[in-house]
Amino acid sequence: MSKPPFFSVIIPVYNRPQEVKDLLESLLTQENTDFEVIIVEDGSDIPCQAQAEEARERGLDVKYFVKTNEGRSIARNYGMEQASGRYFVFFDSDCVIPSDYFKNVAKALSDNYTDFYGGPDAAHESFTDTQKAINYSMTSFLTTGGIRGGKIQMEKFTPRTFNMGFSRPVYDRVGGFREMFSEDIDMSTRIRRAGFSPSLLRQAPVWHKRRINWKKFWRQVYVFGMSRITLKLLYPGSLKPVHTLPALFVIGCFLCIILGIFVNPWWFLLPVIYFVAVFIGALISTRSLKISTMAVPAAAIQLTGYGCGFIKAWFTKIFLRRARNIDEEIAIRKGK
Repeated sequence: MSKPPFFSVIIPVYNRPQEVKDLLESLLTQENTDFEVIIVEDGSDIPCQAQAEEARERGLDVKYFVKTNEGRSIARNYGMEQASGRYFVFFDSDCVIPSDYFKNVAKALSDNYTDFYGGPDAAHESFTDTQKAINYSMTSFLTTGGIRGGKIQMEKFTPRTFNMGFSRPVYDRVGGFREMFSEDIDMSTRIRRAGFSPSLLRQAPVWHKRRINWKKFWRQVYVFGMSRITLKLLYPGSLKPVHTLPALFVIGCFLCIILGIFVNPWWFLLPVIYFVAVFIGALISTRSLKISTMAVPAAAIQLTGYGCGFIKAWFTKIFLRRARNIDEEIAIRKGK
């Protein structure tokens, strides 16, 4: 009987065969191959079974499962139930993994073992200009405070499922993911509360494709903003000043427009100065005039989308204290 792998890579999938193909291609190039790949097809209409079988024929240890559609958290939990490894690693299906990823993670765990880690994300050179602009807006200190694993951060690092790993003992103690928005932040919080401290492995980034158009990006960050209030209700004290910045940005821009119209046009200059700073920061980071220009609307969407979602959820769930919504949060907290 062969020795089980150290890592079990768990990937929930819903209608993403091309993304899965690119992800599996990158896993085929890994310098450290002490891992299995568990793909959980979550009721997809467009399956990725052919891509999984092709990767298996080329030597990748792939296990492919199909289940009814219940959400990505339930799919991840199902994958962990099928896993044989000692350490669970989670990627989103829209990630591409550098060839030295598992070599670097294995070395980090050997040098300074941790039961819980996360890594940063970046944009691969093959990504579209829109994806690169969105990646900048999601990782820049100017737009998110560096909370997604950047070098400068305004919040304690929180691993997320586009690049997260934890040991089987963590799973045995904490259990699986809950089906909710920002389920990875919820999971990280529960792991912390169980006594495990996360480590940020900067040497183990992934390339994250993210959304491919502005409309989908807006919807994504809007949901992020709303879920931050859900997390506050679940975990009092978890809301930090950095989480309120997009909402303050939305309110500040609105006030600048009002003051610019009725008091002094110079007020219009404040948002302009900020977006010029975003442009310059993106130009320094990407060295591309086109991507830097696109980073400006990406930052505007990221901040206003998140801010509007945050404000709406705060108003309905906290200010108005709608009983049905509060009861829902309590039910989630109790695991119902």
